[in-house]
Amino acid sequence: MSGSSPNLSRRHRLEYAALMGVTRVVRALPRSVVTRLGHGIGWLAYRVDGRHRRITLDNLAATFPERSVQERTRIAKQVFAHFGRKLVEFLWFTGLPADRQMALVEFVGAEHVDAARATGKGVLLVTGHFGFWELHAIAHGRRVGPMAVVARAMDNPLIDKLLTELRSGTGNFVIDRKGGLRRIMRALNANQSVAVLMDQHILTADAVKVDFLGRPAATTSAVAVLAMRTGATIIPAFSLPLNDGRYRLIYERPIALPAEESPDAVRDVTQRCTKVLEKYVRAHPERWLWMHRRWREDVRTTESPSLAVDDPPGEAEA
Repeated sequence: MSGSSPNLSRRHRLEYAALMGVTRVVRALPRSVVTRLGHGIGWLAYRVDGRHRRITLDNLAATFPERSVQERTRIAKQVFAHFGRKLVEFLWFTGLPADRQMALVEFVGAEHVDAARATGKGVLLVTGHFGFWELHAIAHGRRVGPMAVVARAMDNPLIDKLLTELRSGTGNFVIDRKGGLRRIMRALNANQSVAVLMDQHILTADAVKVDFLGRPAATTSAVAVLAMRTGATIIPAFSLPLNDGRYRLIYERPIALPAEESPDAVRDVTQRCTKVLEKYVRAHPERWLWMHRRWREDVRTTESPSLAVDDPPGEAEA
């Protein structure tokens, strides 16, 4: 990890050293302190990160115009607190032994994944930047079985390697979102599960416009196309914190696929997946990534979506 790669800058090394320091501290703390620390980091980010604070407030105002400014501001602060908590609890959770990890989670609907795998055609687990999706993937690997996690590589290669190691700790493996189509197809053909986050604005030609929280949003059609071509089952998956300190990991019923001859089949499936995510976001708005510029017009859509799951450089996150 100390290597001499010419791609590593001083900033990369400092960022990595800081993250490793935080990880060591977090894993030595009691759970209650870890949660408070995460909330504190989130509250600090809300105060100092003006750009993402404005994006969050603007998105909330457009989605919930009937709510007061005070209520939307409260939700925005909770969003930042949640993501601070998510970060440190992920670092803490991945340092626990397997039995303690499993004691902290409850599974709801895992039988849907078991039934889907019995068909032998693979499973597409779809979710968004909601709740504790990274932690969910770790626990999934222990209860349901290893899966592929489709993710964008981090700009810092040291942190990217660390995150890949953490994500792979329970047998999962990571597929780089950029150019990962063939590996995704191989995983599905081998009857494996593949997890995809499909709630970010994309610029690529496989984008389709679907309704999300009352506004058209450019969304990847790759999940729909993959399911229709391979026969893989699409299962939405979400995670929520419980009052007793555990996490509820939820697998919804499979998304029904329309007849292949339907001219709007791809858009229809993409919309159905998005509607399930919307249900969770409306019920728990403080758990979703409102600081992302989800609704934008800079998209190249096509009536014949490709299977691309690539992100142009620098365009994956806001």
